[in-house]
Amino acid sequence: MAASHAAPAVGSRSNRAALLTVTCLGQFMVLLDNTIVGAALPDMQHRLHTGLTGLQWIVDAYVVLVAMLLLSGGIFADRFGRKRVFLTGVVVFTAASVLCSLAPSVGWLVVGRVLQGIGAAALSPASLALLAAAHPRPQERVKAIGLWAGLSGIGLAAGPVVGGVLTETFGWPAIFVVNLPIGLVLLVLGLRSLEESRNPGAPAIDIPGTVLSVLGVGALTYGLIEGGARGWTSPVILGSFAAGVLLLAAFVAVEARRAAPMLPLRLFRQRLFTVSSTAMVVVGFALMGSSFFFSQFFVYVQGSSILRAGLQTLPATLAMVIVSPYAGRLAARHGFRVVVTAGLALAGLGLVALGTVHADTGYGNVWWRLAIIGIGFALTMSPLTGAAIQAVSSQEGGLASGISSTTRQIGAVLGVAVLGAVVRSRQSGGASFETGLNSAFVAAGALTLATAVFTGLLLARSEPAPAPLVSLPLTPASRSPAASPAE
Repeated sequence: MAASHAAPAVGSRSNRAALLTVTCLGQFMVLLDNTIVGAALPDMQHRLHTGLTGLQWIVDAYVVLVAMLLLSGGIFADRFGRKRVFLTGVVVFTAASVLCSLAPSVGWLVVGRVLQGIGAAALSPASLALLAAAHPRPQERVKAIGLWAGLSGIGLAAGPVVGGVLTETFGWPAIFVVNLPIGLVLLVLGLRSLEESRNPGAPAIDIPGTVLSVLGVGALTYGLIEGGARGWTSPVILGSFAAGVLLLAAFVAVEARRAAPMLPLRLFRQRLFTVSSTAMVVVGFALMGSSFFFSQFFVYVQGSSILRAGLQTLPATLAMVIVSPYAGRLAARHGFRVVVTAGLALAGLGLVALGTVHADTGYGNVWWRLAIIGIGFALTMSPLTGAAIQAVSSQEGGLASGISSTTRQIGAVLGVAVLGAVVRSRQSGGASFETGLNSAFVAAGALTLATAVFTGLLLARSEPAPAPLVSLPLTPASRSPAASPAE
């Protein structure tokens, strides 16, 4: 692959500072959306007169598109211009946010979330690719990406609080309106300060693979979310599962024959890559699937206000933001297997412990469980991405990083759908919502603990990483090789 070419003007210190500001603000907006929506789910359920199925679609409609378009978004940025794709993503994401805020029904809100996912899948990898191209020296690039991850990561911690305040004061549409001023500022600053860069040698867009992956994962998601309401043996649900399997089988067949596939199947011949990717699916599954219910637990089970519930979920996100930058350094010192296994074990124990809380459990006996979950998952993400990168050649580091992010997002889609099905199944059997949540948390914890054993046995002990890995929970990445030091 040809080297990435950045405009010379990007090299000045002032231009690099402006570039860092714009890319951080763009990623901040995307990450804010990851956690701010969770805080507003109870209000959406009340005002839109929807049930658990509707809430699952509001979340998964966004995550499915991000998961399946991330790799293509990175290639688009390399081929057609990182500035152009970044600003296009900003426009789409901002316009979609306005549509979400005006949505009169769940159906329209889901449409808006789909468009938001498309915008995020363009904006996020392009922001990282812009930053990486402007810092060709590895050490400078690691520092810049570390700042990008840390500053934009404030959006993760701010989401529950901002979401709680806005929802409590103005209602759920306000959580999407907040993206309008951010998007407008990004457009003005981006047009003035960003210099165009591209990679003429970037591979062609894998349109068949992209379409098949979106349709296949979408069909499976439909079956998992709607199965509880329509009946698991209904023709529509059985048909959606069958269609999903066939579409994904076609995706594998197409990828095996393409010269430049979006998902090179040969990478999975490396045990280190396969194990790390599998574990990342579980991380996305357990983390996103359980956090989907955090605010709902505090509001519906413990009777908290939406604002208070947003504050009560903070230990998990704060722990992730604080611990995540150190995870790569720990992996470099102690090896991937030790850190990943310990992180998964912590997260699994935290989830199982969370599955034992009840309506009368005091917050003093709840917050530390959330913190343990956040610390555990923070310890896993960067090392798992680092393991995937180390399993491939240096020229494919960006691709491995992008696949790692994609597998986590796929796990997130399945987590929201499957754990939602667990809750709904318990309720249909006569159990309370509280009991259903306990079952979902315990199931997520048990799967995470099993994966800790899996990684402890199969994740090969590897040499320490040559430089600290920087990573951020829930952060998509570019496929560009220039972006290889980060997730």
